[in-house]
Amino acid sequence: MEIVIKVEGMMCSHCKARVEKVCKAVPGTQDAVVDLAAKTVTVTGTADTAALKQAIRDADYQVVED
Repeated sequence: MEIVIKVEGMMCSHCKARVEKVCKAVPGTQDAVVDLAAKTVTVTGTADTAALKQAIRDADYQVVED
């Protein structure tokens, strides 16, 4: 399964690494890849979407709801 989440507040490689790290820490995540230009993180695996969004919020980034 692939989940794409829009994230505001990411501006540099440090932000990219942090968001990828917190997403990868969520159980069920196989991989997480940030696209800074698109302001998204693409997560593969069986992780719960709500848990991923909360992990991103807990890292002080804003999740953009569709």
